[in-house]
Amino acid sequence: MTALSQPRLAIGLWPALLLCLLAPAPSEAADPSLQSLAIRARVSERTLLGEEAPEDFEAYDLSANVALPWQRYTASGWGIGSRMTASAGLLRGSGKEALVVSLIPGLTLGSDDGRFTLDMGAGAALFSRHRFGTQDYGGPFQFALTLGVGVPLYERLGLGYRFLHYSDAAVNGSDTTGADFHMIEFRYRFE
Repeated sequence: MTALSQPRLAIGLWPALLLCLLAPAPSEAADPSLQSLAIRARVSERTLLGEEAPEDFEAYDLSANVALPWQRYTASGWGIGSRMTASAGLLRGSGKEALVVSLIPGLTLGSDDGRFTLDMGAGAALFSRHRFGTQDYGGPFQFALTLGVGVPLYERLGLGYRFLHYSDAAVNGSDTTGADFHMIEFRYRFE
């Protein structure tokens, strides 16, 4: 696959994923509701899918998970659902700071009460700054990919790990660099 076809593939799959996530299941649709809030912080070195990134970053944010209508859970309480994750936070690198906001629809596997979850999603992020020292993200718009797992700590409190990837998918040229973040999250469930 050429570098030119990768952005087209990512852009072409995004609407299909969004339509699948927003379409309610025939008899199991639920009203959108706030599932959880989480505080997240980056805990990793500067790597980019196996390569070393030119700059090191700190990242902190607050995220909110809202249940989307499509879900299927069995009588045992385990199944699959959909949700929208919105976040806002600080990205700091090379003495510069940026506000980062994101909106990521995703799929969840786990318990219907949200205590145990495995989730993945693809969406978009906006950066208030895209150049940090020698690292250029390419522009304020970034594609965002995520994969996470969450477990309960005590009652409604939980702990999670999140992999988060930002990239412009070479839309702004092949000399741009994205970022990978390994994050720890502390969350509060409302369900």
